[in-house]
Amino acid sequence: MAIGNLLSAFQAAILEKPTASLLVLTILIPLAYVLTNEWARRGVRVPGLSGPSGFPVIGNLWQIRVNAAEKYRDWSRVYGGVYQIQLGNIPIVVVNTAAAAKTLFGQNAQALSSRPEFYTFHKVLSDTAGTTIGTSPYSESLKRRRKGAASALNRPSVQTYIPHLDLESKDFIVELLEYGKEGTVGVDPMPMIQRLSLSLALTLNWGIRMGSQNNALFHEITHVEEEVSRFRSTTGNLQDYIPLLRLNPFNFGSKKAREMRDRRDVYLSKLNRDLDDRIAKGTHKPCIQANVILDKETKLSSEELTSISLTMLSGGLDTITTLLQWSIILLANRPDIQENAWQEIATLFPKDQPLCDALDDQKCAYIVALVRECLRYYTVLRLALPRASIKDIVYEQVVIPKGTLFFLNAWACNMDSAVWTDPEVFRPERWLEQPDAPIFTYGLGYRMCAGSLLANRELYLVFIRMLNSFEIKKCDDVDWHPVNGNSDPTSLVAMPNRYQAIFVPRNLPALKKSISGFQIVDEDKD
Repeated sequence: MAIGNLLSAFQAAILEKPTASLLVLTILIPLAYVLTNEWARRGVRVPGLSGPSGFPVIGNLWQIRVNAAEKYRDWSRVYGGVYQIQLGNIPIVVVNTAAAAKTLFGQNAQALSSRPEFYTFHKVLSDTAGTTIGTSPYSESLKRRRKGAASALNRPSVQTYIPHLDLESKDFIVELLEYGKEGTVGVDPMPMIQRLSLSLALTLNWGIRMGSQNNALFHEITHVEEEVSRFRSTTGNLQDYIPLLRLNPFNFGSKKAREMRDRRDVYLSKLNRDLDDRIAKGTHKPCIQANVILDKETKLSSEELTSISLTMLSGGLDTITTLLQWSIILLANRPDIQENAWQEIATLFPKDQPLCDALDDQKCAYIVALVRECLRYYTVLRLALPRASIKDIVYEQVVIPKGTLFFLNAWACNMDSAVWTDPEVFRPERWLEQPDAPIFTYGLGYRMCAGSLLANRELYLVFIRMLNSFEIKKCDDVDWHPVNGNSDPTSLVAMPNRYQAIFVPRNLPALKKSISGFQIVDEDKD
């Protein structure tokens, strides 16, 4: 009765003073929403786990909008190695130390075997071609895809890819020499790095090369995949955490995601269709896609096959490309490291043999250490792709309920002072002193990167050939610090600003002789 009287009085007030009532409603409705939402937000926090307080509705989103991994690292000094944040209403456990990462992801591999689904990436961008292996939630389909990828990326398989690594790394050296006019002008290495990564991915998946930067498909794939990578950011898409924003009719984020989805579908369809034609004609070359298609015992669907291909594309263009781009600008500013590397290579290969043997399985310890230090210091995927727990997890007597999201702060783990006495210093020798120290760049546990063996082998060969062929000199004054030099602090993948470097041949006659007989026969190179 009292409620009825109250409603009647409220209705009468609206009729009597409509303008004033509308003003009151304009204030009361948002206030009621904020208060209700705040009550719900606090109710889903993990009991017993500390963490920074956030703002109503958005939680900690405003505080981590740029350089999130570094902010999480700063908070770990206050709240410990494991704490919780909230992005919108969603509670997330952030893991920031090597010891905690080993405990949580090592001892709870099955419980942390899934991925969360985010609105922008999973529901908008990936609703046609599907997701990569790394971004897919746990399912029977995922298990089949991981098994297929594992067989294609294990050590014996990687060994069969050496001719491809040999070809692409040689072509990379040729491009540095040609575009740099034999060391007389500065050159932006990014397109050459992208061609290297993309060509290898295309060769392994579809049996074709990307032999030229001037190919229209090269520009389309590299552009679209770079934009797609931005939508994988765990912090850059506010509508993932604040559903109300999805109702915005002028939502340019969703519009752009759909555009990239449609453009990606076009080149994926073409690549698959062309391979089908070559298989039908019997002119195809051995590759992952063809092997699976022709294997009658393989139970992968076309969507699952596409997922593996997307994984290879995004992995190469994210990790390899970004790591090399950071590494070259660092080396240009550290001639001492270049000299050390060159002297160590000289103990294994003559100085008149700049293109070291592609069959060298990482014999030069200093180059191995240099690659690992670049992977540690730059940690291109600062926040490893998030996990979603499929069962309760107990950590230091705190019960973290099923369905909780986990962020592995790979950047903080790689910079852990409990592992390294001087983590802020770039020093390859640390890996000669502690060869078994942990590295978190490829993730940890069940969902760690399946292509790490291939990536390490490729990086080693590129590094040893590049450093044995050229002295890299600084051309542009670009900040190469891993945090301050990040060109887009909101992106999932950390990338330096574009720059030019000068690649001066160490022994020009020997380099020319080494590549003089190197002829690339490829229909796409024109």
